[in-house]
Amino acid sequence: MPQTVGTKEKVLFLCTGNSCRSQMAEGLLRSLDGDRFEACSAGTNPHGVHPNAVAAMREIGIDIRDQQSEHVDSYLGAGVDTVISVCDSAASNCPTFPECVRRIHWSFDDPAGATGTPEERMAVFRRVRDEIQRALKDWTAAARAA
Repeated sequence: MPQTVGTKEKVLFLCTGNSCRSQMAEGLLRSLDGDRFEACSAGTNPHGVHPNAVAAMREIGIDIRDQQSEHVDSYLGAGVDTVISVCDSAASNCPTFPECVRRIHWSFDDPAGATGTPEERMAVFRRVRDEIQRALKDWTAAARAA
């Protein structure tokens, strides 16, 4: 049985830099199902929230500019119910969460590594944002049905 914070399951999104994918996932889950889940994010080597991630989320009405880039170690022993890694590197370097009930891995491209014109790079952020949003909609629908 998942632990809860109040009545919410605590979900930690994990990637390497905690700058794009995990930050967008945190904002998306809070927006999609914040009444049921407490969303947070961290990285194995955090280095700040990427401005293009903020911009991509703003386009769909979600403000993540005040979210913080944190190290995964700050969540050890913090009552996390589910860890969702959103990149292969973080999945293989994730520490053990003894209290964690579930581990899920979704592999998304790193939009921070996109090349090309500013608009081409922004298109990658939008695509990855939309892929994360679809995965979260499916996951939260399945959670409600269970």
